[in-house]
This record gives sequence, structure tokens and C-alpha cells, in this order.
Amino acid sequence: MVENNSSNSKIAVIGVGGWGKNHARVLGELGVLGAVCDFDAARAKEIASKHNAAPYSSVDEMLEKERLDACLVCTPTRTHSAVAKKVIDQGLHAFVEKPLSFSSQECDEMTELARKKRVTLTCGYIERFNPAVSETKKMIADKKCGDLLMLEFHRENRMPPKIKDVGIIFDTAVHDIDTAMFLFDARPNVVFARAGRHVHEFEDFATLMLGFANQRVAIISVNWLTPKKVRTFSAVCTDGIISGNFISQEIKIDNAGETVAPRLPFQEPLTLELKSFIAAVQGKENSAVSARDATNVTKVAEAALLSSETGSPIYLDLK
Repeated sequence: MVENNSSNSKIAVIGVGGWGKNHARVLGELGVLGAVCDFDAARAKEIASKHNAAPYSSVDEMLEKERLDACLVCTPTRTHSAVAKKVIDQGLHAFVEKPLSFSSQECDEMTELARKKRVTLTCGYIERFNPAVSETKKMIADKKCGDLLMLEFHRENRMPPKIKDVGIIFDTAVHDIDTAMFLFDARPNVVFARAGRHVHEFEDFATLMLGFANQRVAIISVNWLTPKKVRTFSAVCTDGIISGNFISQEIKIDNAGETVAPRLPFQEPLTLELKSFIAAVQGKENSAVSARDATNVTKVAEAALLSSETGSPIYLDLK
């Protein structure tokens, strides 16, 4: 059981058909889950009953009846903007599962509305909270292996049946786009990509190259075809390589002829992520993933799709 230290907040989860049910579980453990909403009334009731929360099948009804501090939007990607705007317009803080939207224009609209309403708008780029990533970030900052030059990501497994409205770039590669910008602490200025379709309506395999200043680069390889689940990354530095596994949360450092594998306590990234959001809701800290960060991820993903369609690199000027 996770320690309950957040009882002053009341948060709802909108959409509990897939990943949202995990959000409901963690918020329940943290003692802040007030309501659950899903268009499938039976599903809403089932999840709500597990965590002593109020069930709803209508977002409007829930927002009218419940006194909430924030909402988590875990609906399909193409509904994110419409649902999040309803939440923000009520003066509530909003956590939107990744990506913030498939459209950077919608991201900008959501961001502006949140600014006007003076509420937090953040996005669920959970790998920032993965101990393997956070430890790698510290090592890079401390120059344990010199200067970071190149990042490489592999994220592979069979196509998840629940994904219907976007392809692998917006569903999967966005995790690594955000992680690359997080580890480099910079934004790419050029994107080149190749993607294709095999069994999915949208692209189900892709390779992206993100070019950063000073010749730094991130390579992202994703597919929904590989039978075995793979979630790995490597950070190539001037004096060594840091390799990580998103699933096992293990890292190893190959440096000067020796390999070191530090022991990291296993932690659930979702719990760390939602604790961070609760702290932002309560005004104790800023959101780890800003609306601008999330918007930039969407802009890079848009550029990757355009690059794949045109066969040309796409140059960016991200703020």
C-alpha cells in the first residue's frame, strides 16, 4: 500500500478502459481519487467500486456534481483536446495522458486556456520518472562519462489492440522523443524519419533521427511487429556508454575498460509521476512536464510524419 499523504486533494480520472485504470488505482492508493468517468457506465462503476469513488458516464455531469481539484484525461488521443478543455474551463488542473494532442495547434489552444484559467496543464510522459532515466540524467549532469553525444532508443512489441486512432509515432515514439529532449536538456532543430504500415491502419514501424545543436543526435527505433517486448536506451558519451532498460529499471556503465551496474531501488514510475502532479496541484512544486514540453513533443512527432511522407528532413525552431 502506498502511503497516503495527499488527502487534501480530490482528483477524477476520465477514461478507464486502458491505462486509465492504472491511474485510478494509484490515485486510490494515494487517497485522492474522488470520481471515475467512462462512457461505458458498467466499466466506470466497476473501477470506481474498487477504489471507493463515484462513477460517472458523462463528463459534464461529473464536473457539475463533483467538487474536484483536478482531472486526469486518459481518453483516446483524438479526444484529448475536447475533454481537457472542458476540465480546464472549469478552473481545474489537468493531467493529459501522452501525447497532449496529435495536433500542435490543439496543444497551443489548450496551453493558452490553461494560462488564462491559471491552472496546471501537464502530460503523461512517464519515462521521466523511470529510475533508470532519472539516474542517467544525474550521471549526465555530473559528467560521469563525459559529455553526452548520442542517444539511441528501441521500443518494440506486438501492436496493442486498444490503439485505434493514431500510429506508433504518436502512441509510442513520443515517449522517446520526450526522453531525448529531457536527457539532452535541449530541443532538436531537425527531424528525419522513415515509417511504414504492415498490419495497422496507421504506421506501425518507424525510425526517427533527431538532430540537436553541436552535432548531437538521437535515434529512435519503434515497431509493433516484434514478438518480444523491448524497451531499452543507450547514452553514448565522450568517455563511456550508459545503457538502460525501461522495464527492469537496470542501468550499466561501460567506461575505461570496466562495466559497472549500480543497484537502483525499483519504483513504480506511475506513482512517482502522479505524486509529482499532486504536488503541482497543491502548489508545492512546478509540473515536471510543462505544456510547452508536451507541445514540442507533438511538433517533433508531426515533423517525423511529414518527413516520412516527403522523404526530406524537417527543420524546426522550437521554443
